[in-house]
Amino acid sequence: MSADSSALAQAAFWCLATLAGYALCNAIYRRHRHTWLSPVLLAPVLLIGLTLLLRTPYSSYLSGTGWLLTMLGPATAAMALPIYRERVLIRRCWPLLLVTIVIGSVTAVLGAWLLASLLQIDGAVARSLIPRSITTPFAMELSARIGGIPALTAVLVIITGLFGALVGERLLAWLPAEARLARGCAYGMAAHGVGVARAYELDPRIGAIAGLTMIIAGVGNVLVGVLVWKLL
Repeated sequence: MSADSSALAQAAFWCLATLAGYALCNAIYRRHRHTWLSPVLLAPVLLIGLTLLLRTPYSSYLSGTGWLLTMLGPATAAMALPIYRERVLIRRCWPLLLVTIVIGSVTAVLGAWLLASLLQIDGAVARSLIPRSITTPFAMELSARIGGIPALTAVLVIITGLFGALVGERLLAWLPAEARLARGCAYGMAAHGVGVARAYELDPRIGAIAGLTMIIAGVGNVLVGVLVWKLL
């Protein structure tokens, strides 16, 4: 088998393995609705184990699955439809929504910078940490612009989202945040994509607000992140 044929076969294998792994984890999650069994968490664990078992470098894995990253953009844009359906609620509450997003964006970026300083992280790793509270398409773009490592940023975004969904769900149960607006803002701001998915499971209106918060916060965090990094 030629080198090109071998590379193509390997790319096809990892593409199918990723899709099959996600389908399997999604089926498990549908039967057992536990956040820690979410496909976003369980599928990467299985795939990492498989790459370690087969001694496959990340570059080889990415050659077959890189196209999935390009689907993040259209997936984010698809949130426009449920947001449009809830336009009446959003139009009525937009001042509070905007204030929440601005405060959340500034807090997220400064919090990441303080965490990097506290842990004495610098260089490209620190730059990769700054966009961790933004949804993946925005985060990877910001990471590249400020000299970070986009692949590392993507991992940090997933970890942040999972932590936000796990902790946020329990935190909101303790706080007097029963309004859809409050819950949607919290999920979209703190847990981005994972939080939006969880919010839709709770209530389509909460999910729509979470999606809008995530998108606007993504744009805001990109602007704030670039500005803060230049100043610091």
